Formats: sequence, C-alpha cells, structure tokens
Amino acid sequence: MTEGRGSAMAAAVVLCLVAAVLHCQVAQAATYVVGGRSGWTFNLSNWPHGKNFRAGDVLVFNYKRGTHNVVAVNKAGYNGCSSSPRNAKVYTSGKDRIRLVKGLNNFVCTLPGHCGAGMKIQIIAS
Repeated sequence: MTEGRGSAMAAAVVLCLVAAVLHCQVAQAATYVVGGRSGWTFNLSNWPHGKNFRAGDVLVFNYKRGTHNVVAVNKAGYNGCSSSPRNAKVYTSGKDRIRLVKGLNNFVCTLPGHCGAGMKIQIIAS
C-alpha cells in the first residue's frame, strides 16, 4: 500500500512540474496590437520596427469587419501584395489573433489597393 502512495505522489509531482514549465512558456509570450490605437489600417509597413518579436507572441488585428482582411502570406505574397500561396490563411473577424511562428511572418490586406497603400507587415520572430 505504501508503494502505491509513493507512485501516486511521484506522478503528482511530475504533473505539477510539467504544468509549471508550460505556464512559464505561455506567460513569456507577448501580445501586440497591430497599429496600436489605429488598428489594422494603411501605412503600417514600418510598425514592426523597434519591436522584438518571438515565436509564440500574438498579433491582434483590429478593424471594422468587412472593411479589411488579414492574409498570412509567403514572401512572394508580401512583395506582390497577393494571396500567395493559394492556400493562404484568410482572417476576416475584425478581431483576429494570430500566433507568430519562428522566422518570417508576412501579413497583408488583399482588398483592392489596400496592400499597395501600406496595409502589410513583415515580422521576423526569433
């Protein structure tokens, strides 16, 4: 009977340690509101400058639903203001929350003329 309690106690300790490690990793992620108070709007391509983004950080794109979108694109999609690749993820809620991945993260608005007017951001997350 004592041996069973010891195993249960060891399992509980391991679970607590795993939960603590996961909590610390989640707590370190930052949340950024793209464009600040103005939200996801025009002339934002310089917005990421001076910020240190990490994989796991969350970008919040605030905009009036139906007036814009957010499309996660590859480098070609960013440079050409297109929905590249074809299966690019499109967000349209007006309160989109996107978790950054390690490396290059590109986002554009694909409504006509919006990306060309600076409604795009490129972020490198470490």
